[in-house]
Amino acid sequence: MNLLELFKDAMQAFKDKEKTPLHVGEVMNLWFYLTATEQTLRGEQVSLNTVQDADLKTKIEDVIQHVHNPIRTELKEFLRQEGVPLPKATPDKSLGDFRTIPESAKLTDEEIANLLVYNLVLGINSACRGMTEAVRPDVGVMFAGFQMKKAAFSMTLRGLMIEKGWLLMPPYYYQQAPVAQP
Repeated sequence: MNLLELFKDAMQAFKDKEKTPLHVGEVMNLWFYLTATEQTLRGEQVSLNTVQDADLKTKIEDVIQHVHNPIRTELKEFLRQEGVPLPKATPDKSLGDFRTIPESAKLTDEEIANLLVYNLVLGINSACRGMTEAVRPDVGVMFAGFQMKKAAFSMTLRGLMIEKGWLLMPPYYYQQAPVAQP
């Protein structure tokens, strides 16, 4: 695979003056991604009310402001320009006082961090699907951008997860020597 040829082919698609309408798969992927982003934001906003670790709180604020809010804004603007009705969204959650929430009714910092990681993985995978199923190059590039934003943030979160001992990972695998049969 020649990367220059790949780049040239991708740029050629942008030279076409006439945009084709979105196909139903593109609309569904965009609409679903916006819905999932809205729901992920609600979880992150609620998490801000209960998280106690200052570093994790900073990471949650960062993902809200620099990853999910920009993705939400871009998707809404794009769908409006294309004439696609927006999904119904619940209102943003306000900042509250975690001390009033009983311990049994809130997630621990470790649980919040791992839920954040899980949602990032789902978002990266969904963006990959949207990118590969897109026919219009602008839609594919948009999904590629979402994927890169989430992947870049994930790399910064990994260090915190390791430092705090929150990273869930499978056990190491050591191949054992075959046992001789009698």
